[in-house]
Amino acid sequence: MKRDRNILMSLISLILVVGVVYAATDEKAHAEAGVKTMEANRAGYVEPKMSHEQYGAMKIVVPITTDDKAIQGMKLRNLENSLDSAAKWGGQMQNTVVIYSKGVTLLKNPEPETQKKIDALKARGVQFVVCDNSLREQGINFHQLYHVTDRDIVPSGFAEVAYLQTKKNYVVDPIN
Repeated sequence: MKRDRNILMSLISLILVVGVVYAATDEKAHAEAGVKTMEANRAGYVEPKMSHEQYGAMKIVVPITTDDKAIQGMKLRNLENSLDSAAKWGGQMQNTVVIYSKGVTLLKNPEPETQKKIDALKARGVQFVVCDNSLREQGINFHQLYHVTDRDIVPSGFAEVAYLQTKKNYVVDPIN
């Protein structure tokens, strides 16, 4: 019985060694195959074929309430992508970004790349509004925020989202 166990352990070890050797020698081939697959996927990309009417006019509200820079950046990219898609697929978008709670950090000393995105979005008609309650609670003067004027201040960010929704604006909040 001990002999059978030793034979079994030897076989298992041999199988593991063969697997490791195979994986090591074939790693370059696997990597090349992966690159070829990615290139084939890019080359085979198909433009969307919409099965509904063109987008038309849309009014969108995007709340930003987090201080997470990755989520803030994702929402700015979503806005850029939506404007591009709407233009390509027969639509016009009226976007309002409502910033409240910890979201005000988006406009407090933003990185140069974030500044460029905000400026580009504003140039495309995206409106950024900021909650007065959040500014007061956090002791922030709106003059300290990137390109914010008194016209960009709303009494309550939360209430502004609800108000805009009653005016047939659609709230799009993929993650907060």
